[in-house]
Amino acid sequence: MEFRTERLFIRPFKSGDLQDVFHIYNNDDICKYLLHDKWTDENMQERFREKLDNHALSRDTSLSLAVVHDNRVIGDLSVWYTEMKDTVEIGYSFSKEAKGKGYATEAVGNLVKKLFTDFNVHRIQANLDARNEASQKLCERIGMRKEAHFIKDFWNKGEWTDSIVYGMLYSEVN
Repeated sequence: MEFRTERLFIRPFKSGDLQDVFHIYNNDDICKYLLHDKWTDENMQERFREKLDNHALSRDTSLSLAVVHDNRVIGDLSVWYTEMKDTVEIGYSFSKEAKGKGYATEAVGNLVKKLFTDFNVHRIQANLDARNEASQKLCERIGMRKEAHFIKDFWNKGEWTDSIVYGMLYSEVN
């Protein structure tokens, strides 16, 4: 999958993207609410190889897409099918330099439209660390609704955290 938005090019990752992606994930603030710790010089090749390998969405594989602005990767979009029929979950991370410029809203909003129209997805959801207010606001800006807030339901990085589920149905956007 690849597509253009007004300012961005969304495409599969390429081997030359390693340093841009490392710049995103070698940051404690970016990784604070993710399931993994920040990337290191020692693990960046292995972590990046996973992104290179995930270039097509199927029931058995996830999809990783680069968000490119001015020939530089500024974000990472992920999509994978859940166990529920025609339901996918999305995830996203953006560089600190991309913050506040609307790139995340533009990229994720257009991804959601593509998933509904090109993949006949019935439902899209996002599961978030409840402390990640920026991610909650992004979900709301693209029209997702807050469906659940679970209290201390997830053990991550040595602590119990709350999680929030956002969702959107195909019938709500068409």
